Amino acid sequence: MGQAFAHEHVVIRRGVRSRLPLIIAVHSRALGPAVGGCRLRRYDTWQDGLADALRLSEAMTYKAAVAGLDFGGGKTVIALDRGTELTADLREAVLEDLGELIASFEGSYRTGPDIGTGPEDMVTLRRFSPYAYCAPEAHGGTGDSGGPTATGVLAALRAGARHAFGDASCTGRTVVIAGFGSVGSGIAAGLAAEGAHVVVSDVEQSRKDAALASGYRWVEPDQALLAPADILVPAAVGGVLDEAVVPRLTARLVVGPANNQLTEDSVADSLAKHGIVWVPDYVASAGGIIYALSRESENHGHEAAQQRVEGIGDTVGHLLDLARSTGVTPMRAAQQIAERRLASAASHVLDA
Repeated sequence: MGQAFAHEHVVIRRGVRSRLPLIIAVHSRALGPAVGGCRLRRYDTWQDGLADALRLSEAMTYKAAVAGLDFGGGKTVIALDRGTELTADLREAVLEDLGELIASFEGSYRTGPDIGTGPEDMVTLRRFSPYAYCAPEAHGGTGDSGGPTATGVLAALRAGARHAFGDASCTGRTVVIAGFGSVGSGIAAGLAAEGAHVVVSDVEQSRKDAALASGYRWVEPDQALLAPADILVPAAVGGVLDEAVVPRLTARLVVGPANNQLTEDSVADSLAKHGIVWVPDYVASAGGIIYALSRESENHGHEAAQQRVEGIGDTVGHLLDLARSTGVTPMRAAQQIAERRLASAASHVLDA
């Protein structure tokens, strides 16, 4: 990952209604239409938003490829500057601008919720294009993807535990979950039901009462990564694992849904050097997109879609076996799996 000029198609446009910068980055459509969530957040410059879109769309290509999905990678970023007040009218205007832009892709790029957007925003986009996933069920979508994402992380975590500890069970293990939103809380509930000792953290102090009421321990956000733990679950912002932090980790397994957990690829080598099993974030977090695409694009029922999500455990087990047998990091093993699929798709195109 990280090759320069690797993207197939990047559109940067100022919305005619909102006058806000809209960015759609399509990294690859080798396996099928590009998919990637719509991120609406504040940046110092729109160029920072572009960098985010380029990085995240590339990660989506690998996420879909490793998950066995017949889709490529893309991303939408709506870049707000620090001084813009996002009123309800402005939000509606920029979503209408984006709806028209997505429609212009004629199905070759498809989106869903991400940071700053949710199922209700997909309703607005669907006025312009059917290719906006995870709208509320009343509007024909599958709703919030937090539940399936948490299910996928739990499957990845059990597979990782088998490699790190020799046993997939989390009973009696201490798990620190850094991020207690919809996905983090789902992971916490699943682990607690298995008998794990759950410790949670979140920058939103308002979530502390809910965590304590659920029987979890609380740790302050600035202490979460280094708190005593068997397993660490990054479930909030990315960029939390760097060369300085890795030697101080107590966890032997790191697996979670936060995007771009490593500040740079070399951190994967440091994790391996220190005997820490790290499951690549884009593999662990694939449950939401697997579920939504299975239901909304491939017309599978709930049970079939849920089984595909739980198959993340098999995927993680395979890539960790590959990493161990070939002496590479889990990050490189996941890349190899993805690159084989992408190369096979490219060769089929050339042979056609």
